[in-house]
Amino acid sequence: MKLVLIGIPGAGKSTQGSLLSRQLGVPYLSTGHIFRIIAKEKTTIGRYVKETMNSGLLIPDEETIPIVEDYLSRREYKKGYILDGFPRTLNQAKKFKSDLDKIIYLELPDKEALWRIAYRTEDARDDQTVAAVMKRIEIFNEVTKPVISHFDEKGKLIRIDGTKSIEDVNKEILKLLGKEFYKNKVRSWKQKQKIILAVTGLPGSGKTEATT
Repeated sequence: MKLVLIGIPGAGKSTQGSLLSRQLGVPYLSTGHIFRIIAKEKTTIGRYVKETMNSGLLIPDEETIPIVEDYLSRREYKKGYILDGFPRTLNQAKKFKSDLDKIIYLELPDKEALWRIAYRTEDARDDQTVAAVMKRIEIFNEVTKPVISHFDEKGKLIRIDGTKSIEDVNKEILKLLGKEFYKNKVRSWKQKQKIILAVTGLPGSGKTEATT
């Protein structure tokens, strides 16, 4: 299964990505994590990525696409993955070669996202300042919203209310993927088809016909 998590900063993508990875048995890959590793390198590209991320801007498509595709070509991602942070632009969505199964959009109001980021005290990063997050939210609304519409038109988009609890969001995702928890495990399920029987015939004719 190949899934993508999309949402503004603070929507809970990394939390749900980690949960789904354990539940579905496929690796979770965050492009933010990839770029943070690159940003630590004492190289020209490392310094460029660090400055770009700290300002809240996106890494250009010509840099992002090859890096993501290179990671996903590795053996551990052959059977599936959960991808967070890509595609973020319509160009990325159209040029990405992998055939994605579902795109999970965690919907969250901008104010709620800022509140969540502002009150995070653990694992604070340079790219998680309020100013940087506000810039990333602005870019999301301008640049990434067309990606959501793109996948919605393809019938691959799942919309999830990101304001709910972590547990409720997780349950809703699994439900819309056709899966559920059962005895601490995840299993696939399908809603049983309802069969309606109708008896037709003229009064007194003695003839009946069953239809479904």
